[in-house]
Amino acid sequence: MSVVITGATGHLGRLVVADLLAQGLPADRITATGRDAGRLAALAATGVRTARADLDDPESLKAAFQGADTLLLISGSEVGRRVPQHTNAVRAAQEAGIGHIVYTSAPRADDTTLVLAPEHKATEEVLAASGVPATILRNGWYNENYGQQLDRARESGAVTGSVGGGRVASASRQDYAEAASAVLRAPEAHAGAVYELSGDTAWTYPELARDLGEVLGREVVYRDLTPEEHLAALTAAGLDEGTAGFVVALDANIRDGELEAAGGELSRLIGRPTTPLAETLRALA
Repeated sequence: MSVVITGATGHLGRLVVADLLAQGLPADRITATGRDAGRLAALAATGVRTARADLDDPESLKAAFQGADTLLLISGSEVGRRVPQHTNAVRAAQEAGIGHIVYTSAPRADDTTLVLAPEHKATEEVLAASGVPATILRNGWYNENYGQQLDRARESGAVTGSVGGGRVASASRQDYAEAASAVLRAPEAHAGAVYELSGDTAWTYPELARDLGEVLGREVVYRDLTPEEHLAALTAAGLDEGTAGFVVALDANIRDGELEAAGGELSRLIGRPTTPLAETLRALA
């Protein structure tokens, strides 16, 4: 059994490669790919195969996928371009004879108002139409998304947002990487599965502020703003209107409960509890 991983130079991809090796998959059965060949050197040093693969370059994908049994398609980072990029990867997998595709999607991609979901829903539809057996990993929020709050909270003693009483069931990147690794090592057991992956505990933003305060050793409070106030604060801080609007839309999704589901599927896949937010924040600090 051999696997090929797109986006292996990113945070999640590197962790997946590391866990596959730690779980005993021979290095020569792993092909780590990325757009920038220069960034693959560190992965090559672990003994795994490496190949340049650009989601905008179908020929590079087809060459990189040759000989692999299973593909981990880690969703691209370019919002607005992901559907054609992912379609390129699925078609290249078909042409290369890949027998199973594992895709990192978004929570409840086919039934949510989450602003990030439409491209993932479209990709899931491309996968279904391809006829290639697939497993969908609908990854929830990462604990690491809140690492940037550490410096802000250290300086201001506050976390601001417009989430109201919304909750987030986040987990660490390591947790999601171990889930992907588990599926890649036994793809037949997960064929056709759609996993809603999230942390075991859904926390509120006042609880985020509390955890930040404990890590930083100072009082940190959560200041809840209206969406209009939040947008104004973000633009005043230097964000362009498009980015600021996107952040406010994500907070609206949290306020509406789109990220609060803590169904336990992630902990079942990895065989242990998910990593608490506070533990990740301490590591990042």
